Amino acid sequence: MPLAKNMVSGGLSSTQIQAINGAFVNSAVAAAGTTQGTATALTADGSVVTSGGADSGVKLYNGDISDSMWVFNNQNVNIKVYPPTSGKINQIATNGAHNLGAQTFAMYTKVTSTTWVAIQSA
Repeated sequence: MPLAKNMVSGGLSSTQIQAINGAFVNSAVAAAGTTQGTATALTADGSVVTSGGADSGVKLYNGDISDSMWVFNNQNVNIKVYPPTSGKINQIATNGAHNLGAQTFAMYTKVTSTTWVAIQSA
């Protein structure tokens, strides 16, 4: 993604830049539930999970193919990231959770109508 300051010089407004860069971030998400159906629904381009118990969950938004969302687990416990209903992440079974470790970041990109690919930090 280009830096916002470089896009401003091209005449774009800050709102247009945020939409293009995917800069809508929810910086205080509470993970909840222990199943796909009870997990906290994510709607922002990026989400920082700041509360929720061990193995509590969040659920990706069912966007368009090529949409990406990132999640940072800013806690000292592992959480679960669920795909939208009938979806899957990487090689995990349909509707199965991707485990996101404590203090770990992952980018999720929708590559087919039901499959998301996760790239995770160490």
